Amino acid sequence: MKKYFIALLMATFVITPAWAISNKQPTAPTKASGKTAPKKAASPAKTAKQTPPPTKASAQKPPPAPPVPYKAFIVVEAQTGKMLEGENIHQPLPPASITKLMLAAIVMERLESGQIKLDDRVTVSQEAAAMGGSQVYLKPGETFSLDEMMKAVMVASANDAAYSVAEFVAGSRENFVDLMNEKARSLNMADSRFHSMHGLPPSQGQNPDMTSCADLAILAGYLLAHPGVLEWTSLKTAPFRNNTLIMQNHNRLMNRFSGMDGLKTGFFREAGYSIAATARVNNLRLIAVVMGSSAAKIRDSFAENKLKTYFSQYEMITVIKKGDSVDKDVSLPDGKQKSLKPVAATDFFYPVPRDKKKQLSKEFDLPDQIKGEIKEGQRLGEIVIRFNKDAVGKVDLISPVNVPKAGFFSRFFNIK
Repeated sequence: MKKYFIALLMATFVITPAWAISNKQPTAPTKASGKTAPKKAASPAKTAKQTPPPTKASAQKPPPAPPVPYKAFIVVEAQTGKMLEGENIHQPLPPASITKLMLAAIVMERLESGQIKLDDRVTVSQEAAAMGGSQVYLKPGETFSLDEMMKAVMVASANDAAYSVAEFVAGSRENFVDLMNEKARSLNMADSRFHSMHGLPPSQGQNPDMTSCADLAILAGYLLAHPGVLEWTSLKTAPFRNNTLIMQNHNRLMNRFSGMDGLKTGFFREAGYSIAATARVNNLRLIAVVMGSSAAKIRDSFAENKLKTYFSQYEMITVIKKGDSVDKDVSLPDGKQKSLKPVAATDFFYPVPRDKKKQLSKEFDLPDQIKGEIKEGQRLGEIVIRFNKDAVGKVDLISPVNVPKAGFFSRFFNIK
């Protein structure tokens, strides 16, 4: 019996350390002793569903970049060309279908010179009918009026119609592209080089059309001096082919921005989404060009916000009206009339922030006297307009009447 008791005691010392090593989990306090009791182990299924704590690398991972609102943009006042804001304005970028604005510029010139007419018939060639992308599904041999074709170009951005118009005006695609680049040079669009009349992405081995926000603002301003183009770009819809096709304007800002009446949108994958937009509120007209946006909605919202901002901040001031007289007499020692007040030859408007109107000023550069005969409309001097002390424009001062030279005796005795 004694031997049995000793063996049992030795077995207890051997088992206890093994149990203690295998169960090291912390335990909760008990009521009796304040010691901790073993926690219930989690089941394998629940352990698998638990999310591991973030590692140092995952915790420092940057958030995804926001969508690109633009690669470049510019906002200008249309009449003076004054830039109100811009970024990367001379960066050459593909304009996609905004290229068609140059086509419109050449067509408007030919219309105003009488070389072509809106009711001229334009015949569709095999090459024109093969154009992809946006189109009005022209067929070889079909004929439409130039007016119908230009509506298809400017409203539906139809590439087949653009090709047809180019061939009609210049005889061939190549000749018309030459006209486009010649016009770009004459407008001092130094960042531009055109290779097509429609702006489609280039085929293998071809070069893309390239221009900049600054150049497109110049082109838009030039077109606005030929207001006939707005008769096309302001259309929200237009019928084609005997009303069997209703064309929708690609410029969605037409439906949500008051005063919006042009001009053109553009897109292909590598170019991104671009727009050259113009709107008029009261007597202020602005142009906004946005290029290289990652989505149409982003492009439109950005352009819309810029236009709203500057329409709210700026107004067009009539600084000088044509025919306004200057409150200063010019002496005419040789004339039958001994003095006159010059008048302004033209109007002058200037956009200014609403809170800075007082920074506009006028200076008169006018001689005290002018000898000899004076002709009606003769330039006598000028008005220099300044904003914040910087010269922003000039207006000629002219004679409102003829003033013949007095006879010898009249001049000698200083009498009429």
